[in-house]
Amino acid sequence: MVIVIGGAGYVGSHVCKYLGRAGVRVEVIDNLSTGNRSSVLGKRLHVIDILNRRDLDSFFKENAADIDVVMHFAAKSLVSESIDDPAVYYRNNVDGVLNVLDAMHKNNINNFVFSSTAATFGEPEYLPIDENHSQKPINPYGRSKLMVEEVLKDYSSAYGINSVSLRYFNACGADPENEIGEMHDPETHLLPLILQAASGRRSDICVFGRDYDTPDGTCIRDYVHVMDLYQAHEAAMRELITSKKKGAFSYNLGNGSGFSVQEVIDVARKVVAEDNKTIKVIDKPRRCGDPARLVADSTIAKQELRWIPRFAELEVIIRHAWAWEKKVAGL
Repeated sequence: MVIVIGGAGYVGSHVCKYLGRAGVRVEVIDNLSTGNRSSVLGKRLHVIDILNRRDLDSFFKENAADIDVVMHFAAKSLVSESIDDPAVYYRNNVDGVLNVLDAMHKNNINNFVFSSTAATFGEPEYLPIDENHSQKPINPYGRSKLMVEEVLKDYSSAYGINSVSLRYFNACGADPENEIGEMHDPETHLLPLILQAASGRRSDICVFGRDYDTPDGTCIRDYVHVMDLYQAHEAAMRELITSKKKGAFSYNLGNGSGFSVQEVIDVARKVVAEDNKTIKVIDKPRRCGDPARLVADSTIAKQELRWIPRFAELEVIIRHAWAWEKKVAGL
């Protein structure tokens, strides 16, 4: 059995659905503070806050004999919010994970897959960013994730808890079957913001800066489809179980080729035009702390986890996300 903590959220819900499709028994822990009950899709949901040690310990004690792997997606992830209120981020993203790991240790559960982030790297020193790149996060969100990566190394050495940390670059897209998708409140990710401007759920999309050192002057990011993130989590799970991988391992997850903000808008305009929709764009000055380019080197994940992104084409990513946005918007 796999326990998915944060399985009512964006990436976690996709992982739950498709692990179940692959024949894996999945149960979900989520406090529903940002997750959606409707995204759990028939999996057994335990409404538990990971900051509540008593409830968490009770759950693990009761189910320990059946648990093979624990996956963790229950992080707070808004950079600006982490700057304004870092205590909340360190408490949830670090203390919460410690509570989970301690409950695992007490009950002899030794396999952990952690949802990490490219924000652990900070400003890029070279591109593409590989696992040897220095980690100098520039905000509390990134620092909280890096702290957990360091904790996992120590818990592996001291307690034998084996782990895989998966550092996403820009998660995007939606379930190709259109049952679940991205539902953040507030929404901060570029692609859903663009598509909400097309559906009418917002009036426009802002482009922050057109004077970067890139071909069209807008920032370049590495977009990775949520289904490809699912594939990486399944691969990490199987590696821990079948290969009995020992230690604490970290992998970067991205397509290895970035798309600019303007490229994303251009392809989105092409897709939504098929439904006679348009996208209004407003130009604004640069935001502080936005690097010109962020692109991943995922070579090690491909070699060691045998991970191959299947949905790397930008138009495919946008078509899946647009189908979901139309569903949510009632179009």
